[in-house]
Amino acid sequence: MTLIKSISGFRGTIGGLPTEALTPIDIVKFTSAYAKWLLKTNSTSSATVVIGRDARISGPMVSSIVSGTLMGMGINVIDLGLSTTPTVEMAVTELKALGGIILTASHNPKQWNALKLLNKFGEFISEQDGKLILDFVANDNYEYADVKDLGTYTQNNSFLNTHIEKIIALPYVDKAAIANAKFSIVIDAVNSTGNIAVPALLEMLGVVKITLINNDLSGNFAHNPEPLSEHLTDLSKTVIKQKAHLGISVDPDVDRLALVCEDGEMFGEEYTLVAVADFVLKSHKKANTVSNLSSTRALRDITEKAGGKYSASAVGEVNVVKLMKETKAVIGGEGNGGIILPELHYGRDALVGIAIFLTHLAKYGDTASMLRSIYPNYYISKNKIELTQNINVDEILEKIKLRYKKQPINTIDGVKIEFDKEWVHLRKSNTEPIIRIYSESSSETTANNLAKKIITDIKEIIK
Repeated sequence: MTLIKSISGFRGTIGGLPTEALTPIDIVKFTSAYAKWLLKTNSTSSATVVIGRDARISGPMVSSIVSGTLMGMGINVIDLGLSTTPTVEMAVTELKALGGIILTASHNPKQWNALKLLNKFGEFISEQDGKLILDFVANDNYEYADVKDLGTYTQNNSFLNTHIEKIIALPYVDKAAIANAKFSIVIDAVNSTGNIAVPALLEMLGVVKITLINNDLSGNFAHNPEPLSEHLTDLSKTVIKQKAHLGISVDPDVDRLALVCEDGEMFGEEYTLVAVADFVLKSHKKANTVSNLSSTRALRDITEKAGGKYSASAVGEVNVVKLMKETKAVIGGEGNGGIILPELHYGRDALVGIAIFLTHLAKYGDTASMLRSIYPNYYISKNKIELTQNINVDEILEKIKLRYKKQPINTIDGVKIEFDKEWVHLRKSNTEPIIRIYSESSSETTANNLAKKIITDIKEIIK
């Protein structure tokens, strides 16, 4: 059993003992602390929170507890039901709510769930606010409303359409071009809410040939829900079998996007953002972009080629968004297939990524594999080391830094070591008890060897 309390929310496995997993008691405490933070930091006589969830099995249970607790704190609830993370983020501002809670453990397996916390701007809460909420939790510091002041509960099942309509209205989306391309597309939404959202988007864009696999809403994920190449073999086979133009995979809450080319090969989750950013940059002069330290340098290459400036943030959506605002970036995101377009909202959004990518592909006039070939070719090796309680991660990172002190090193988030155009980034995960080790090179072999060398170093340090 696992329970992870972080500045952006609370994540854990379902079942077990309180404080050791995401139990009903813990859900009540976390929700109460978040509600107190909202009421404390906003002077208003009427507070509203938007909630929504992915399709995982524990969703109805978690949602009912969260709703009831918010109402018990005197907060009105607007429940989007089965939804997506970006849809909830947009709904917070459109419905003039004080905040939002997204009930999803994102790419984690089905035994996990989480409460992701949003502020009144529909963005993940700041580190400072997260620490305040954690303090409320630690001290059981919250007070519930009298019966006459209980919050109300309403459902809103229409906001996904609003979300899609706003995407289609963007200047980077050409509905006619997409329809004229007569795309055949296969979708793998891993038995979660992407099976509602992605087909709805494609139909409104004029795509008529849509094939779905893993297409129920049971939350029984047909494979590991993280949209990585090793988990998308069925999608790849189906694309080839159907002679489709493209395969689309999203994670359970639809904020990450991975694509499969017509030949069954992966477009590359790192290159989802690169391709979409390339198309958006064509509409701007000398525009800026942002991604995190663990993302491919290909985004930097295309940004500088277009006359703009690229900046790298610490890992985490809240950090990317903060730097995007500071640099006035027109697009940004993370190399895990997360695309952030400020013109729509400051949150990772697979749906807007799909719409812009399809426009790009339609106007390019060739196959997805040919489109992929026009971008700088880098390879990222993604590895991890499981942690145990007796491992001091900070000490490990400090010793690695000393071993490579002659190389350029960035320490804003873990340790990133640069070797000319190659790099290795080590950091402790915010969501899992692991050290992530990412490395990149223009050679796949070199990228893997860089990672293996660092892993060997860490094992020597642990011993």
